Amino acid sequence: MERFDVKRGLMKQINADGGLAALAGKYFENVEGNDDGSFVGSHDIMTSIKGHFSDTGALVIDVKNSPPNFDDPEAMKIAQDSRKRWTQFLDEATGYNSKQRGDKAKEWAKKSSKAKSAVSSARHFMKMSTNVSDEKKSQAEALIAEIESALEEGENTRAAGRGEKLNNLFK
Repeated sequence: MERFDVKRGLMKQINADGGLAALAGKYFENVEGNDDGSFVGSHDIMTSIKGHFSDTGALVIDVKNSPPNFDDPEAMKIAQDSRKRWTQFLDEATGYNSKQRGDKAKEWAKKSSKAKSAVSSARHFMKMSTNVSDEKKSQAEALIAEIESALEEGENTRAAGRGEKLNNLFK
């Protein structure tokens, strides 16, 4: 399962143009759209492609690939064509090129890491410090619960924001 950031406003445009299934149909074969806006399809070496837009506006895709016969030039051409179609689909579905998608993924992971670091630091500080009031501990625990909930829901941006609040609580 992979998650890709989508350019602001693009999801609305794609849905207006027939949805994610219509877009996937331009690049893959055997595409079936579902009532919830998701799609299921396949194309050559990509034996299963499932995709949808998440509630947070990200593209979530699950792809299963079968390896091509590397000794067969025709199979390699098919694999290259499949890869090209995959990249073109992602470019159009996200509004970002492959480098931008990589940068966005790093940024997303960095937010998660920052939030987890804030939780770890706060817990360590509360454990080591003797002069933290019960009120501050209670506020910190509430923020930690929010951060952990946001991380479980895949809302790294919200988690990172709460992490900053947590860090500021002990400054």
